[in-house]
Amino acid sequence: MERIGKTFTGLKEKGEKPLIVYATACDPDCRESVDYFKLILEYADMVEVGMPFSDPLADGPTIQKAHERALRAGANTCRVLELVSELREFAPEKPIILMGYYNPIFVYGEDKFIRDAKSAGVDGFIVPDLPPEEGEDFSRKVKSLKLSPVFLAAPTSTDERLKKIGQLSGEFIYYVSVTGITGEREELAYSQIEGDIERIKRVTGKRAVVGFGISKPEHIRKMYNNPDGFVVGSAVVRRIEKRDKEGLKELLKTLKDATKSP
Repeated sequence: MERIGKTFTGLKEKGEKPLIVYATACDPDCRESVDYFKLILEYADMVEVGMPFSDPLADGPTIQKAHERALRAGANTCRVLELVSELREFAPEKPIILMGYYNPIFVYGEDKFIRDAKSAGVDGFIVPDLPPEEGEDFSRKVKSLKLSPVFLAAPTSTDERLKKIGQLSGEFIYYVSVTGITGEREELAYSQIEGDIERIKRVTGKRAVVGFGISKPEHIRKMYNNPDGFVVGSAVVRRIEKRDKEGLKELLKTLKDATKSP
């Protein structure tokens, strides 16, 4: 949690906001995945390491296929944590957040998973299918180890639900900009996003980052003022699928440039 807070504060002092980049662990395989994450960490301020799962219900086709490739390559929870350990050595100060569905956590054992993730160097967790109504115990355990649980808020979230999300979340809340699955979009509902982010921050008193649909630097520039950070996933995963390292590098560079004060 400390690394996450320091990252937000340090970037704010420089007039920047965090670029948070998602990629699926062990895609296209466990060895090559490390190289892609190291490239991502050269530009991203935080990374979300996706835990491969057979039924990633919140994800669109691009990330679904990444989960399938990773599972075919032999991905499992132990290998994901090994990847995190390697990334922690490579980037000691950058926050690493695990994003995964609850079933593998349950199978691994919730308490053991949280402890082993901390030992590997994880700073926080996003569990898309763990609603706040069922996440109190998980949040308490995560916070007890000084890690950050991150819960999702949506355009449909009521103020009452946002209060609950704010109580359970750690350093920030993840605002899902669309009522749907992950994936690249040409345009986003900028005015609605700005209004929702303002409401989330007012009701919860927490930072709010925005994700789902962001794939271009202009997306970030058009809604720069209100969110505290920007999450990019499918656009990155698509370039990994094509093994397009040069294209990925160029995308990351332009996205990071967009997170600096316009």
